[in-house]
Amino acid sequence: MTATSPQHPTAEHEVVDLARDLIRIDTTNTGDTATSAGERVAAEYVAEKLSEVGIEPQIFESERGRASLVARIPGADSSRGALLIHGHLDVVPAAASDWSVDPFAGEISDGYLWGRGAVDMKDMDAMTLALVRQWAREGRTPPRDIVLAFLADEEAGGALGAHYLVDNHPELFEGCTEGISEVGGFSVSINEDLRLYLIETAQKGLGWMKVTASSRAGHGSMVHDDNAVTALCEAVARVGRHQFPLIMTDTVRRFLDEVSGALGVELDADDPEPMIAKLGGIARIIGATIRNTANPTMVNAGYKVNVIPGSAEAVIDGRFLPGQEESFTAEIDALLGPDVQREWIVHQPALETSFDGSLVDAMADALRAEDRGARPVPYMLSGGTDAKAFAKVGIRAFGFSPLKLPADLDFAALFHGVDERVPVDALRFGVRVLDRFLSRC
Repeated sequence: MTATSPQHPTAEHEVVDLARDLIRIDTTNTGDTATSAGERVAAEYVAEKLSEVGIEPQIFESERGRASLVARIPGADSSRGALLIHGHLDVVPAAASDWSVDPFAGEISDGYLWGRGAVDMKDMDAMTLALVRQWAREGRTPPRDIVLAFLADEEAGGALGAHYLVDNHPELFEGCTEGISEVGGFSVSINEDLRLYLIETAQKGLGWMKVTASSRAGHGSMVHDDNAVTALCEAVARVGRHQFPLIMTDTVRRFLDEVSGALGVELDADDPEPMIAKLGGIARIIGATIRNTANPTMVNAGYKVNVIPGSAEAVIDGRFLPGQEESFTAEIDALLGPDVQREWIVHQPALETSFDGSLVDAMADALRAEDRGARPVPYMLSGGTDAKAFAKVGIRAFGFSPLKLPADLDFAALFHGVDERVPVDALRFGVRVLDRFLSRC
């Protein structure tokens, strides 16, 4: 490796400043362009940083301000399938009054970088940006083509970001066979000498739905057997209280077998939850991957206290396991009953791939080289990512945003949570791992 010129910082030194800058650009996504901040400023920032080192990006807008950026870095062997590295620029809203710091200040304190997007996912955006900048300054060439995508709208399902690009500009991803992105490659400490690094090889399907009950409007003082609010609330309560059956997919079973060996606890495949509970905060994610889930999140009905409305609506966040979409939908409809109508708001498939191949080997080797206590394992994400869009053009998806985390950090709680933060040392660790990984991918 050629030594970096003294006037240029290394990726390890630059990554923190890049992440701070990105956090300070408010890219709040409310799900509605009219009330969202938009990603244009962040996309232009990334474009400037890439252009500085000779990487030429393209910016695409799906709607005013909803900008995504794509750039291709030629590799030593362009006949090989290209690797896609994608990250989203948008973040979920943050109520400043709930936080102990300004969520868009990018404050560094107690060894952490604080702010909305610190782990979801401007950390990976910054690690990627820092590394490709260093490689470009040093004249290093990746083994194969790398396509970079910094995307809009992931937090609302990606219709204005990844899905827009795949549907309207598929040529941007021509030749891409594999991709890496968020929520994978992070550590879960078992003891001082052993850390599981969870590499995402599967994710649940997305079934956001609006459900509606209708009735004849009337005066609130009279007797009404047909009441839309009552019908809706009863149906939503049935869904919200329902526990879907236990289903063990291949990915989850392999993960639990790895955990069983690491903890020295026998796995009861018919009752895995006691063992999952031993994983601390990450148990909330893992626990949601052994069954389908459906959680009511919003309700809307009526306009005056003494008027029974003609309709009532609710929104339900449904997530289904690979291979379970049909049975999940049937179960939801049975719970809602015949008098409540359902329509999809966002409907995207579950994904699952195997934990093997040269790309997985490169991930595992890079992690072990930087952490002797690393044991890479596959796992399923309970949520979804932009990988769903890229699956439409045949790109095999992995979650690999490497972070070595403190044993006592409740990492799962930071996603969309108050006081979101990432360890500064973990950002630098991630850059080192990605450097090794991309050198041999």
